[in-house]
Amino acid sequence: MIIDQRTFTVKGIHYNIRSAITKDAMALSELRVQIDGETENLDREPGEAFIDEIGFQQLILSDSEKLRNLFLIAVVNNQIVGFSRCEGHSLARFAHKVEFGVCVLQDYWGYGIGKNLLAESIAWADANGIQKITLNVLETNDKAITLYQKLGFEIEGILKNDKCLSDGKFYNTIMMGRFMD
Repeated sequence: MIIDQRTFTVKGIHYNIRSAITKDAMALSELRVQIDGETENLDREPGEAFIDEIGFQQLILSDSEKLRNLFLIAVVNNQIVGFSRCEGHSLARFAHKVEFGVCVLQDYWGYGIGKNLLAESIAWADANGIQKITLNVLETNDKAITLYQKLGFEIEGILKNDKCLSDGKFYNTIMMGRFMD
């Protein structure tokens, strides 16, 4: 699915949120590796489950054609600084929901980029009759959990000792969901 571009200004930073296009593929491939190396809040180590330019092109084309998928990017000064995806399901029993994921370059944390990517995704989901958005978040990511709760997400469950981080300790994953208003 494709949405119209929106412009935001937060703390003096101007950025656009728009649907990803195939020309973004190479930058997205590089960005994903960089972001994975900046935080342990995500699922991957840098370079794990690598998606090359062709892989991102295919993903973008597929998402743009599917009514239950949405691939958004955030752009500052012609540089992609974050992205999000909503991925729907083809099985009828799960067709009412999508799973949301987001990542933003660390230099751009605190400018509402993740929040606005999610808000745009929520607006898209509500406008398209999607009944539920789900996401997973690391238990130590307090800012994200607080944001998700402010935007209507509820904690639905906990996956205990779900991830082993660089300190060798296990951490829980919190499963959250938001139902359409």
